Amino acid sequence: MADDVLFEFLHMEIVSYVEQSAKKDEKDRLVAKLEQMGYRVGQSVVERLTKDTPRFSSELDIIKFICKDFWSSILKKQVDNLRTNHLGVYVLQDNKFRFLVQLSASKQYLEAAPKYLAFTCGLVRGALANVGLNCIVTAEVSNMPACKFQIMIQRS
Repeated sequence: MADDVLFEFLHMEIVSYVEQSAKKDEKDRLVAKLEQMGYRVGQSVVERLTKDTPRFSSELDIIKFICKDFWSSILKKQVDNLRTNHLGVYVLQDNKFRFLVQLSASKQYLEAAPKYLAFTCGLVRGALANVGLNCIVTAEVSNMPACKFQIMIQRS
């Protein structure tokens, strides 16, 4: 329990530090830097989680692993809903996203939400890249603390 609070505090401090080090006109770079940090962490975490598991047989198995095992190890709960169009687009919905629960539901924080989601977008993208899926991960918040992560698999 205590380590959960410490992880949330560390995440908030990372966002604050990167935001303070960015210039006022570089908000896009802020999100990109947080996403890059998450990408590297996601690669490492999935490497540790999959070292003793057999190779995944399908793309859907990989996404299910992300929704259950990966999400649980990072955010201490599974994804609330997974949807797909079976064409390489997956939507993961978390109704009480851990990094948004402590924020107010006011319009001010709804506009600030992308910087709190960027690290997690990077986590997912890094994890998927390490198991062989190149993708684009975006997040959106319609009402706090629920959010949706959209994963678009890049076909080559």
